[in-house]
Amino acid sequence: MIIGVPKEIKDNEYRVGMVPYGVKALTGKGHTVLIEEDAGLGSAIANAEFKDAGAELLNSAEELYSRAELIVKVKEPIECEYKYFREDLSIFTFLHLAAKKELAEALISSGITAIAYETVTDKSNVLPILKPMSEVAGKLSTQVGAHYLLKQNKGRGVLLGGVPGVAHGHVCVLGAGTVGLNAIQIAIGLGAEVTVLDIDTEKFRHLDELYGTKVNTLHSNPMSIEETVKEADLVIGAVHIPGARTTTLVTEELVKKMKKGSVIIDVSVDQGGCIETTRPTTHTEPTFILHDVIHYGVTNMPGSVPRTSTFALTNATLPYIQKMAENGTLEACLSTKELKNGINISGGKVTHPEVAESLGLTPGEL
Repeated sequence: MIIGVPKEIKDNEYRVGMVPYGVKALTGKGHTVLIEEDAGLGSAIANAEFKDAGAELLNSAEELYSRAELIVKVKEPIECEYKYFREDLSIFTFLHLAAKKELAEALISSGITAIAYETVTDKSNVLPILKPMSEVAGKLSTQVGAHYLLKQNKGRGVLLGGVPGVAHGHVCVLGAGTVGLNAIQIAIGLGAEVTVLDIDTEKFRHLDELYGTKVNTLHSNPMSIEETVKEADLVIGAVHIPGARTTTLVTEELVKKMKKGSVIIDVSVDQGGCIETTRPTTHTEPTFILHDVIHYGVTNMPGSVPRTSTFALTNATLPYIQKMAENGTLEACLSTKELKNGINISGGKVTHPEVAESLGLTPGEL
């Protein structure tokens, strides 16, 4: 199989879809790997490292897309890349189509097969490719929140860890999944007061085993959300429903009741966001202020630590890429339940039920 790895062109996206050991694993089995020149520089991977691993370097994204049978990316294609889509091409990347109808329409009309990292499952129904990026985003969410709480960044001027005789900053985490767990870990490490809301009591038991009384756990409902969000200095949105648009948990009316200078980090913004007032932002312009509350909605948070994120991503994606290279994309997906769940669009049809529902479309059969 011919596998193409283009350079990411989303705003301040420095990750790359494959690292040299991944190239070597594929070329060692007789497959061809095309890498766009300089694709790895943002992750501190030189062109020569890819070449030494057996990759063919190309200086044109157009040539790479035209020759490849499978495209391996990090983030969803943007409008200028839509022209490369074609019926006999497959693409393996993060898509988050529930909040990206224009991209979905372009994929549908082209006939391409689009496999989303975020809906690939493992045998335990866990999301093995999304998980490492969620770990990164979760850790970053608390760090970024602490940064924007600084007064020079227009925040409340709160130190999350406090000092003796002064109250610690209060972090509210909405959702105790992978993002939430990692946000909590960093918040506790910084010495913050932490409250997490979820509807899964088993997750609370796990948190209790890990942290005991260092974390306050509350069943998520409109009343508990309102009480906690109003008192928080930092609110982290960490809700995820595979393939579907995220449920709104914090209304605009509630945001108006938050403390002046408090911070919202909505990690779930990729799927529409769990806070009504958030919208997608970029690393170039990461925040906006609404109702005196700082909002951060960067859709590719792990792109700010590309070296770590790129290697973690390849660790997760490579076994699936190898399977597709050996057996053909559709054949591998149809014979492997985990990969089949990853197919969002194929042959002009939206095949993932939750994605179809979010887009207001009828799901089709593979």
